[in-house]
Amino acid sequence: MKDEDRYAQGMTVRRAVLGDAWVDRANARRNAFNTDFQDFITRYAWGDIWSRPGLDRRTRSVIVLSVTTALRHWDEFRIHVRGALNNGLTRDEIKEILLQSAIYAGVPAANHAFKEAEAVFAEIDADR
Repeated sequence: MKDEDRYAQGMTVRRAVLGDAWVDRANARRNAFNTDFQDFITRYAWGDIWSRPGLDRRTRSVIVLSVTTALRHWDEFRIHVRGALNNGLTRDEIKEILLQSAIYAGVPAANHAFKEAEAVFAEIDADR
């Protein structure tokens, strides 16, 4: 697949998972310094990995929430809480992911993940 095709496919998946508003804001922040990186993640993360047929998007969201909790990458975690909801996970399922993560990634990480997830839920509820 050509780079421009992977980019287009990646942008479609990125928008489906993260939502148009988030992607539009990210694109509005593009500049000479970060454009190459934005193109890279759209092509490779979204166009190649998230587009693979081996796992559905719900499963990929479970993995991303687990890994970002374990690595304590809170900005990325918050983005993917929204993505997980867009991919069909419920708040109760996200809670279960965080409880499971507490055992394997540590209680402090899971404790903070609960706070971050609750903040995202509150933002979503306020927008309704």
